[in-house]
Amino acid sequence: MNDAVIGALSAAELSPLLKLYFWGIDLIKAIQTIESPALTALMKAITLLGAEMFYLPILLWLFWCIDEKKGIRCLFLLLLSAALNVFTKDLLKQPRPFNFEPALGLAFESSYGIPSGHAQLSLTFWGFLASWLTAGTNAHFARRRRLVWACAIGIILLIAFTRLYLGVHFPTDILAGWLLGILVLILYYVLEPRISSLLDRGGTRARTISAAALTLLMNMLGVDVMLGGIMLGLGAAYSLCLKHAPFSARAVGQRPRCYAVLASRYLLGLIIAVAIALFLRLVLPGEHTLFAANPLWGMGSPYTSLAEFLLAGALGLWVGFGAPWCFLRTGLVHACDEEPRRGVLR
Repeated sequence: MNDAVIGALSAAELSPLLKLYFWGIDLIKAIQTIESPALTALMKAITLLGAEMFYLPILLWLFWCIDEKKGIRCLFLLLLSAALNVFTKDLLKQPRPFNFEPALGLAFESSYGIPSGHAQLSLTFWGFLASWLTAGTNAHFARRRRLVWACAIGIILLIAFTRLYLGVHFPTDILAGWLLGILVLILYYVLEPRISSLLDRGGTRARTISAAALTLLMNMLGVDVMLGGIMLGLGAAYSLCLKHAPFSARAVGQRPRCYAVLASRYLLGLIIAVAIALFLRLVLPGEHTLFAANPLWGMGSPYTSLAEFLLAGALGLWVGFGAPWCFLRTGLVHACDEEPRRGVLR
């Protein structure tokens, strides 16, 4: 990949860019002087804190069990941040350190380098979470605010360090990811109140059309079809949820009872989500379908992208509407008192 990238650059651009890359390579080599098998295994474990699949279970817990409004906002925020990251990677098409020196690659990533998705998503998620946890506290809670922000910043920096240690990103990739993450958060806090007000006035139709428009834009820009599918499914589902299955995720009452309700709610939602994913993997076109003997349905099927889109959309529908509706029918939402329990995130 690096040969194609460098070949596309003009002579005037080549020298400063290569100098920047070589500086990054020297820094990575300096970091990897502490390399050991145990440390590498630890770095690979820590770097998962910045992966999309790490955030998904947490986001589902926030949406289903803590605060449905903050949870759904965080879900959409991470989806948009991930879509922006994928688009920017494909637009810039920049190499990773191991494309220059394979020995640097203690891990492998198939996508382009800049901006770092782990850096961008970790700053987006942990920044949002820290802001939420510290919102509305007074001077008495100053120590709590400092502790929360220190933990959030520490996690963000640690994830960035693992990407350098593993040789999968240049320092400039990390910086670009952070800048995009900050931009996403700024735009969210500036625009979200106005957009929410407009969508509230427009109702179900406006929310669904907005989700469809975002999905269409993502597909036109070549963003991963699964991100588009989740965006459409989740947007349509939450619109239906607000109209037909409004619920409050907050659980109150005696602690053992509340914890049991929350755990039951979360496990039920998660188990059915996994069942939906497994079932659709078996029946939709793709590598693991039951109909692999059919050339139009098995590996190499021309409908694989459509299948991924439908799978992601179905999961979005379950998360945003199916699960809340199920919680209401099984009494898992109304099992506790109505007023928020002290200590629950607000």
